[in-house]
Amino acid sequence: MNALFARDMRLATRAGGSALLALAFFAGVATLVPLGVGADLRLLARIAGGVLWVAAVLAALLSLDRLFQADYEDGSLDLVALAPGSLEAAAFAKIAAHWLTTGLPLTLLSPLLGLLFDLPERGYPALAVSLLLGTPAVSAIGAVGAALTLSIRRGGLILPLIVLPLLAPIVIFGAGAVLAALDGSANGALWLVAAFSMVAVLLSPFAAAACVRLHLGS
Repeated sequence: MNALFARDMRLATRAGGSALLALAFFAGVATLVPLGVGADLRLLARIAGGVLWVAAVLAALLSLDRLFQADYEDGSLDLVALAPGSLEAAAFAKIAAHWLTTGLPLTLLSPLLGLLFDLPERGYPALAVSLLLGTPAVSAIGAVGAALTLSIRRGGLILPLIVLPLLAPIVIFGAGAVLAALDGSANGALWLVAAFSMVAVLLSPFAAAACVRLHLGS
């Protein structure tokens, strides 16, 4: 499990890896939206949470199709399945590596991109905390989708269609947490983000491992 985790971290962070592509995509989308919406600063501040959350989810999806695919194609996934460690532990290691190389950097970059939307100061903590709590769910649910489409040709095109509807609640709660902070109301949306993310992270390794076994025929 440790070796698999370290390997996935190295692959994601090397030059041209998926982590840098995800950050570039996230920054690109966040930069284009203010240009398209215009100079209405009040409107930009209101939509900042939703836009940054949607951009973060789409950026994370860029690397999800390769979560198991590369190992499946070169045969190393069969060795992982035959190893003494459980396939659930291997799935959890891959989810953790994906979040650390994608979800966490997106969270750290989000306050800087919030400046493009003229986000008020009170909105930054809610934005950062909601992404910190919610992006593990994106990696977890995305891993299930990646395992489900493992042996399908051009599965990367089908993966977003499977994963995006499942991620709708976390986007709604995350954007709602930022709006609640801007309005100065009780921020119960953060608790919903945390609960959703916890359930997703706890259950997804078992679901992903079951899907991998189905494709491997074991």
